[in-house]
Amino acid sequence: MCRVCVCINIAARQFSNCSDMQATREQMEFEWVLHEEVHSSLSQLRNILMECAQRFPLALFGNDQQHKTDRFVFAAPHDQVKCVVVLTGDSITNAEVNFKVQRQQNANMRTSIQNDHPWKLQQIQDAANHLQQAIAHIDNVDRHYSFKTSDEVMHVLGNILGCLQRSRTSLIVPRKKNLDDLIKSRNMKSLNPNLPENLAISFYIQSYKLVLAVYQLENAHGSVKYETQQAECSVPWLNEALVLLTIALQLCQRLKDKICVFSQYKDFTVGSRVPSALGLRE
Repeated sequence: MCRVCVCINIAARQFSNCSDMQATREQMEFEWVLHEEVHSSLSQLRNILMECAQRFPLALFGNDQQHKTDRFVFAAPHDQVKCVVVLTGDSITNAEVNFKVQRQQNANMRTSIQNDHPWKLQQIQDAANHLQQAIAHIDNVDRHYSFKTSDEVMHVLGNILGCLQRSRTSLIVPRKKNLDDLIKSRNMKSLNPNLPENLAISFYIQSYKLVLAVYQLENAHGSVKYETQQAECSVPWLNEALVLLTIALQLCQRLKDKICVFSQYKDFTVGSRVPSALGLRE
């Protein structure tokens, strides 16, 4: 055999050995992620979500804040809208609302909410429900379970991510209602005294703020138009909950991205080439 052929064969064997070593390292890392990092990340994620649950003024996973009550004063430009509310759990149990009626000089409107007819903030309950579901998905994974494939992990992470995204969206993006639905809503019956037919109000969560919107309807040439005034206040626990939800989402997404990389190697199987010295569970 010529010298050139010998050199080629040696180089080929060296390249093959390097490729095998690289594949072995990747396989080892794959199994370490499946057996160690996934469980570690899920444990860390659960701690973050439990801390987030503690921020909600509801009974979540042993949370003792079911009857936590806060008082908030709303701010609005030029004092067009004035409001003081008492928020208990996911409901406004007391409120005093004063606002100026547009296009009517010196016309003020006043209404209130009493604790026997609270105004329900469904967004808070929805966010809490999705948060509880995310924690339940984590709890459904046995701490000693050995994942065999990336698909198993992706399924679990997909469920958790979906819950976290829905929880966060519930607080950031209020559901849109048309004026007719708003006027006929159960919450409008909480007002005492009732507002005239051409006036409506709405309380909703938007990010870390509680917003009060006042709508004045006007029938112009057969079409209904409306003007809006708003007042808002910051709710500290909402801000803290959203920060924790964002951190949890980022952690979950990072782990999912790492698993996605390994999912490209379809020939990876647990236990295929992992030295026993790693001490990984079979």
